[in-house]
Amino acid sequence: MGEFGMAHLAAGIGAGIVAMSAGFGIGKIASAAMEAIGRQPEAAGDVRGSMIIAAALIEGVALFGEVICFMLAGK
Repeated sequence: MGEFGMAHLAAGIGAGIVAMSAGFGIGKIASAAMEAIGRQPEAAGDVRGSMIIAAALIEGVALFGEVICFMLAGK
């Protein structure tokens, strides 16, 4: 496997790690939000809003990581 193949392999592994980490982070946020809503149902709107904002930020970071990995694969 040449240098070009190793770059593609590294980019693929990086993209996989980014996707897996984002999924784990969003899962943790959703779990914590569901527990908070279960404890205080009257605060469901506030918790839901904060959860959506945090999940969007994680998705943004994950998208940035995926783009970087694809850019590295294209070199």
